[in-house]
Amino acid sequence: MAIEEKSTAAEDRIGELEGLKALSRQGGGPERIEAQHKRGKLTARERLDILLDEGTFEEMDALATHRSTEFGLDKQKYYGDAVVIGFGKIDGRLVYVFSQDFTVFGGSLSEVAGEKICKVMDLAMKNGAPLIGINDGGGARIQEGVVSLKGYGEIFTRNVLASGVVPQISVVMGPSAGGAVYSPAITDFIFMKQGSGQMYITGPDVVRAVTQEDVTHEELGGAQVHSTRTGVAHFAVEGEEDTLQEVRRLLSFIPPNNMEDPPYLEPADVPDRLCDELTGVVPPDPSKPYDVHLVIESILDDGDFMEVHHGWARNITVGFGRMNGRVVGVVANNPAHLAGVLDVDCSRKGARFVRFCDAFNVPIVTLVDVPGYMPGTGQEHGGIIVHGAKLLYAYAEATVPKVTVILRKDYGGAYLVMGSKHLRADVNYAWPSAEIAVTGPDAAANIIFRREIEAAQDPEARRKELIEEYRRNFANPYIAASRGFIDDVIDPRDTRIKVTRALEMLQNKTDTNPPKKHGNIPL
Repeated sequence: MAIEEKSTAAEDRIGELEGLKALSRQGGGPERIEAQHKRGKLTARERLDILLDEGTFEEMDALATHRSTEFGLDKQKYYGDAVVIGFGKIDGRLVYVFSQDFTVFGGSLSEVAGEKICKVMDLAMKNGAPLIGINDGGGARIQEGVVSLKGYGEIFTRNVLASGVVPQISVVMGPSAGGAVYSPAITDFIFMKQGSGQMYITGPDVVRAVTQEDVTHEELGGAQVHSTRTGVAHFAVEGEEDTLQEVRRLLSFIPPNNMEDPPYLEPADVPDRLCDELTGVVPPDPSKPYDVHLVIESILDDGDFMEVHHGWARNITVGFGRMNGRVVGVVANNPAHLAGVLDVDCSRKGARFVRFCDAFNVPIVTLVDVPGYMPGTGQEHGGIIVHGAKLLYAYAEATVPKVTVILRKDYGGAYLVMGSKHLRADVNYAWPSAEIAVTGPDAAANIIFRREIEAAQDPEARRKELIEEYRRNFANPYIAASRGFIDDVIDPRDTRIKVTRALEMLQNKTDTNPPKKHGNIPL
């Protein structure tokens, strides 16, 4: 064969390849892409272009097609099927991604789509890099029957095996129903786009038929519901681009896997900065609230705090920041909401966050102002015993550096749970305003001095005197400090300095738990 003929044959093959790749990039075709845009939604590939560093995406299985022949599927084949997979970089760091393509069979999970997702999950585990899944699909592909369900089962299994090994992030941009919601539920963080991101086990039509409730998709499982009422979503963000930018921001705080440390960032802030604004942050009246965000933002580098679960269980605040360039996870009671009391939801929220930090080598800074556990039949019947124990379990189990600062109230069982020395915290500080006791002065005086109060000529005046006496003698940090339960009582202005130095001292900490298959956390 002449050189010219060989060259022509090679060019034909390359031309054929380019044509197939072009078809794959079209997804379900121009009309369906236009329909996706009319819904205010980006395509699977457009989302990846925003999420990943420019020019770093390498697609895999772009030419894969489904194998089904029933219900006319043999006449409807699209290269790549209903999901785009591959790898790329975020801030120069490797990540694996999949992005469901709603323009192909509504983003439904086929046998081959399940295999594609499993392929990048396996690669993420083998190479120790985060996995990000963008969800926009109608669940299992009904026409394929049990093989589509098999795909979900194999994805779930990998989610569980990857848990605590590599970070897993789910981004819900469209519908996610039935079996499709369980994979995000197992992952570490869920982002939902306001307005179009939806998650529910059964849709409004089924709910209406079974329970006669008339509910919209958004009311049933929209971003607002899951970020404020159920706690399913960690972040609810307006706009697709902003949602994906927030995913990038989160990744700047977490390591690629459980064997590495979080990324260090050269600090512009100075480690020995005094926090003068903290002098008067705690009101003199112990019953008055204040917002713990003032303390958090004061002690973190440049006040930069990425809050997790901002809208749910607001009596506890959790999130990521840096101290002298090193990432920390912050857990703080917030007296601005329900007086910072521990209840069912905030115990779950705190425990989940503490366990993530421990799994991925993020030191934990705990800021305490807690009057105790929420009383009442609603909480007791809602399982506050078992849910409250989750937070206790998480703190006791955690082996990362743990530094605790008691700002004001720290009573009873809540004192123990919130990063106490007795749950293996490494360094415990208290402000002079700290009140560490079995219960608050009011309740303590009523119990201890009940008979004396009843016998007094003016019981109410005597009760107030005894409350103040108890507060002076017992509701302070000095008894705990005399026992070594508090390592130092510090000037609030020195909080950033003290915590930063403690974390530096603990940088090479090693701690272990007894050998076991796994613990049995009270679920």
